[in-house]
Amino acid sequence: MSIALQTPNNKEKILVQTIALLVGLVLLVVKFFAYFKTNSNAILTDALESIVNIIAGSFGLYSLFLAAKPKDEDHPYGHGKIEYISASIEGTLIAATGISMIIKSSYNFFVPKQLEHLAIGLALIIATGIINFILGHIAQKNGKKNSSLTLIASGEHLKVDAYTSVGLLIGLGIIYFTNQHWLDNVLAILIGIFIIYNGYKILKKSVAGIMDEADFALLGKVVKQLSANRRDNWMDIHNLRIIKFGEKIHIDCHATIPWYFNAVEVHEELKYIEKDVKLLIPNNLETFIHADPCLPKCCKSCLKQDCIARQFPFERKIEWTLENMMKDEKHSL
Repeated sequence: MSIALQTPNNKEKILVQTIALLVGLVLLVVKFFAYFKTNSNAILTDALESIVNIIAGSFGLYSLFLAAKPKDEDHPYGHGKIEYISASIEGTLIAATGISMIIKSSYNFFVPKQLEHLAIGLALIIATGIINFILGHIAQKNGKKNSSLTLIASGEHLKVDAYTSVGLLIGLGIIYFTNQHWLDNVLAILIGIFIIYNGYKILKKSVAGIMDEADFALLGKVVKQLSANRRDNWMDIHNLRIIKFGEKIHIDCHATIPWYFNAVEVHEELKYIEKDVKLLIPNNLETFIHADPCLPKCCKSCLKQDCIARQFPFERKIEWTLENMMKDEKHSL
């Protein structure tokens, strides 16, 4: 086992995912028992989604082991991207489950089944729903804490399963008291649509990660942090980008520094920038900061009062914003 797997964060994530997988196996058996007792398509929809939980959870556990591996020559940024692939598989399987149950339930309008022992089914669904919600909350909380998309997706899926159980409980309760068994197919179709929607949300989020979609919320926080602690030797910071590799956050930017600084002085200014960002993102941060020499056009907005090479008088300060810090050009009036 690699050294990376022994870190507290990785051990915690793997433990949570393992527990979710083992509990999911037990709940799968319970749900299929409830289906065979009741013949309910709605319960079958819930049971089939649990199969997806097991398949996706197994791949998710493998992805956490893989993501925990340290960088190597073939993967210089680490293996964290595997978590996005894991989440995309989970989202696809969830959506496929919803589609298959809509098809089956539509078929059973014409070939109906007699429902039985609904009271037993209701009791079992209540129990599985409560367990799934608690487990989902724990997985999501841990995923957000450790920046793990796999655990966030797994927790979201488990919570969706719990919400599905609430819908099942209401729907089967109505069927139990009204004896209108055809409503079971309607309920299964509605749950199928809900499942497809949540599968789509997970898939969209994972594809955004694979495509390195900009995280404007995090970018905005970085801009605010750097702007609040801005030094006079930083003429500007531009070409700001953030890329996520699982729990790892990689930040690129260019910093405009006085052109007459020597290599040691430039290095010190870049270290100040890195330390400032680490106040906001203390863990799993990697930065690549490129130093640009200032140009005469920077003088009009330069805050450095003791500049020995100023060519134009200071006019006004340029406020740092998300828009001008993301552009690949020096700030100037």
